[in-house]
Amino acid sequence: MVRYLSQSETRTLLAWPEVIACLASVYERADDPRAAPPKVVARSGGVWLRALTAVSGEGGCMGVKIIAKGHPKAADHLIALWKVQTGALSCLMSAKGVTAMRTAGTSAVAVDRLVRKRALRVAVLGSGHEASSHVSALATVREITALAVYSPTAANRDAFAARFTETLSVPCHACGSPRAAVEGADVVIAAARSHDETPILQGSWLEPGMTVVSIGSTVPEQREVDPEVVRRATLIVADVPDEVAHETGDMIAARAAGVEFESRMVALCDLTRTGAMSRLAADDIVMFKSVGSALQDIAVSEMCFAKAEQTGIGTLLPMEL
Repeated sequence: MVRYLSQSETRTLLAWPEVIACLASVYERADDPRAAPPKVVARSGGVWLRALTAVSGEGGCMGVKIIAKGHPKAADHLIALWKVQTGALSCLMSAKGVTAMRTAGTSAVAVDRLVRKRALRVAVLGSGHEASSHVSALATVREITALAVYSPTAANRDAFAARFTETLSVPCHACGSPRAAVEGADVVIAAARSHDETPILQGSWLEPGMTVVSIGSTVPEQREVDPEVVRRATLIVADVPDEVAHETGDMIAARAAGVEFESRMVALCDLTRTGAMSRLAADDIVMFKSVGSALQDIAVSEMCFAKAEQTGIGTLLPMEL
């Protein structure tokens, strides 16, 4: 029988420390690149369907995440897991919670290796699920001493600031502009895009020593940071370098503006295994650019499924293929 896990059940089963540790292990080991082939995207008339497949490095499951983006901008996510030993479909789960946690958890892995061990002042652009997840994940690996948030909707940024002031027990300020939020930060999390895809983060705002985390531009038509952000970055770490370089709107726009960046780009796995940190000066601006990968999805969802089997959480569906 196939186990189904809802979004609320996956959130019950997953905790930040173990998600981050799981993702760190993904990037610390040398997996066969054939275990996670490139994404497949079908497009037509402004809608698209994306499929990400991978075989777990732990060897227990193989799986696929499917993302469907319809009209106007709504999207839904599904993960299916098959057991490697039998090839049997074993689990279907809502992928929304998994996606938010694997994205933010991977960013936390990168920031923890890019930024010297110290407490951090954090700016977050956006107040949605991705923004919340990134603050929570980063607070798991580092102490946050101050948090500033910008969102175009005043009520949303005020609520975000109030929630994290209570959660983190540190000052969290709602700012009236993205530039005001960025000022004085050690880490800038770009987790929102404008409705017309105008970049929300300008490179001219960045100060020496800042680290930028950009997770919102994952396909050619999306924009989040301007070409100046890319130009000023001494080091650009990417979870999937080829896809980041050639299939994200931010990097396509940077290349069109004459910004050469591929000589400054390294893979996250190289950062975790070889310590690219040693090449950085204290005042260098660095960027982590993430598009997400199937290895992240399947590693986290496999862990979630294993915990569900241990605890009995989920609904057993009387079905077979």
